[in-house]
Amino acid sequence: MNKDDGKRTQEGVLNSQGELCSNMNCITLIVVTASFLSWTAAIFHHSNKGKEKDLQYLVEPPVYAEVTARRGENVTLPCVLRIKPSHYRVKWTKVDPLHRGVENVVLITNGRAEKHYGPLGPRARLRRAHALDISLHLSGLQLEDNGQYRCEVINGIEDESVDIALRIDGVVFPYQSSSGRYKLTYIKAKEACTEQDGTLATYKQLYRAWTEGLDWCNAGWLNDGTVHYPILDPRPACGGDLPPGIRSYGPRDRMQEHYDAFCFTSTTEGVVFYVPGPLDFSEAVHACREKEANLARVGQLYSSWMFLGLDRCDGGWLQDGSVRFPIKTPREHCGGIPEPGVHSFGFPSKSLRLYGAYCYR
Repeated sequence: MNKDDGKRTQEGVLNSQGELCSNMNCITLIVVTASFLSWTAAIFHHSNKGKEKDLQYLVEPPVYAEVTARRGENVTLPCVLRIKPSHYRVKWTKVDPLHRGVENVVLITNGRAEKHYGPLGPRARLRRAHALDISLHLSGLQLEDNGQYRCEVINGIEDESVDIALRIDGVVFPYQSSSGRYKLTYIKAKEACTEQDGTLATYKQLYRAWTEGLDWCNAGWLNDGTVHYPILDPRPACGGDLPPGIRSYGPRDRMQEHYDAFCFTSTTEGVVFYVPGPLDFSEAVHACREKEANLARVGQLYSSWMFLGLDRCDGGWLQDGSVRFPIKTPREHCGGIPEPGVHSFGFPSKSLRLYGAYCYR
């Protein structure tokens, strides 16, 4: 396949693509984002009528510190008192940039009793390693826990806070509908990622994936309703002579416009394994069930490729009807693709008896 015709990294066998903006009845402003954004993790938020002030009660976390963990793990977000006020409350919230003005409270305590809120509440508690420790401990991390958290101390009419980010370690994967390219509205893209054991990626997650080698010539939805695509190797079919970067269409109509999706997943509790063929799709389903497993989802295959080193030169059916194979070490007689990744044969006829099966248990 000519690399100028479309997809290269992570799914390189699917099909040739035309120019990115062809067949679109719109004029799209392409913004190239190639600057090296900081992985900002700790942001000091001092709430005193919007004015910054020196922290009196809290210890500032190190600049650029961030807490990184994987799905299913436990983690502690550090927050330590410098001095303990005589009467105070501690409030932990998850800052949601998609819903400004909405406060997602996780936990409130007066130092003696704790009250928990929302979906994170049952998995949250204060660590209390010592008398000044008000760090937040979260158990059983989920993909949606990724984001920025705020530790706030309220002392009468005074309050101050520090922000710290939790980054879920994972992998971004492009996803396309079985009906073809650019068939997903924003809602359908969210549903598709969930069905494949993922969530819509954030811009930071896509940016990190780009710095790690993701080069993709199809535009996809992100969780904030914007549409982007990452390019490392500029070529005529993918933005012409623009420099490498994250190409952006900006916010799009979530109900009317259609694109692909960029999904994000992390580690899983189970493992993916291969069952040899040849099998058609229904035989692949049966073969996995015989081994007390199910056909793997796309996100589960990516997770096993990324975190468990799954490397097989055999195409196998997945739960969505696609056929893919994961390569960690590219080699001559394995698709002829120079980059590692999860490569795709698309969505062949389910009656075709050519492939094995990737099962998840």
